[in-house]
Amino acid sequence: MTRWLQNYFQLEMLGTTVQKELVAGLTTFVTMAYIIVVNPKILEAAGMPFGPSMVATILSAVFGTLLMGMYARRPFAIAPYMGENAFMAFTVVKVMGYSWQTALGAIFISGVLFTLLTLLGIRSRLAEAIPEPLKISFAVGIGLFLAFIGMNEIGWVQVGVAGAPVHVGRLLQPTVLLGIFGFVLIGFLMIRKVPAAMLLGILIVTILGFVFRLTPVPERLVSLPPDLSPVLLQLDIRGALTWGMFSVVLTVFVLAFLDTIGTLIALGSKAGLLDKEGNLPESEKPMLCDALATTLAALLGTSTTGAYIESATGIAAGGKSGLTAVVTALLFLSSLFFAPFFTAVPAFAFGPSLVVVGVLMIGSVVRIRFDDLSESIPVFLVITLMSFTYNIGIGMTAGFVAYPLFQVLAGRTREIKPGLWVLAALSLLFFIFYPY
Repeated sequence: MTRWLQNYFQLEMLGTTVQKELVAGLTTFVTMAYIIVVNPKILEAAGMPFGPSMVATILSAVFGTLLMGMYARRPFAIAPYMGENAFMAFTVVKVMGYSWQTALGAIFISGVLFTLLTLLGIRSRLAEAIPEPLKISFAVGIGLFLAFIGMNEIGWVQVGVAGAPVHVGRLLQPTVLLGIFGFVLIGFLMIRKVPAAMLLGILIVTILGFVFRLTPVPERLVSLPPDLSPVLLQLDIRGALTWGMFSVVLTVFVLAFLDTIGTLIALGSKAGLLDKEGNLPESEKPMLCDALATTLAALLGTSTTGAYIESATGIAAGGKSGLTAVVTALLFLSSLFFAPFFTAVPAFAFGPSLVVVGVLMIGSVVRIRFDDLSESIPVFLVITLMSFTYNIGIGMTAGFVAYPLFQVLAGRTREIKPGLWVLAALSLLFFIFYPY
């Protein structure tokens, strides 16, 4: 079995082992297991029943991640996107007044469009048109975004008031102190090159949380999954095919379309999978996995899915092949029955790992030419807006609009590839029609 896994996933060629991939898959899963509860909790605000939504969340993650591992053979996990789920629940349903069934119809339409564009090779060609400075900024921006999320989860920083939107958290709170300890512990273990440093850090902090009664020990470990039928195939496609829903479909499409491109480039860079031009070889394969997962997610009854930035924790733990994704997918599948156990990991335990990944991902910032303002201004917008708007897609779309604009102002119009103009036009449409 081990030999087959080594051959199928080309582990020797990638310089990894079955053991490393197992640890990496477990690390990725533990870091993103929160989505099992958080996603259905957000969708519950739109009127969707929690239990069925949780099952839909898990199944969509299993399908997308398993496809990513077996077909694309990349160490990237797929699950419902944070941000897009809130947009669906609070903007489309709560503010605009559409039903969650209609919102699922919009997601399904977007998924079909993703699939068609991927099969036609358009998505990969557009990805290849992205200039190197923007690709670097995606990795750096996502790294800072992850660090910001991690610090929020720990309580290291927290939301403030209108005059000071973010400020330091209550550092003397036991959970915050334990989260900071986790950050230092993971850093120490990685400096000492201890295998599975990130996973060990998460587990040790979780156990300490139980010991000091800072987080509840799960009352039960096993439970049967709820019935999926209340959300299964409940999407309203006809309702989504109206002019009033145009801005919603466009927003879902552009956000997920660009989120995936940027996330794949950033994760590919971290895993050392990019070629000399900074492109992900055979990028249409992971993009097709993402597109099919989004289409299925709408049918199952959950929000837009895509490659998860938390996959960077598994990559940092040594994951380089699709076996990492397969392990993550199987753990998601087991969570149908062990959800109480897997979701017992507190935010202050996995938060430190996200901060550490942020540290690891900002290293490529040294490759940005800050002395060339026509490049550094768009790059700066990407990096800062990803964190300041708490939305990767906003930062990316701003970069796609700003980069060609400043290249034109610098007299370098001929250097802009046609595909970048397409991305700029899509991004401009996004900002015009976004239902603010």
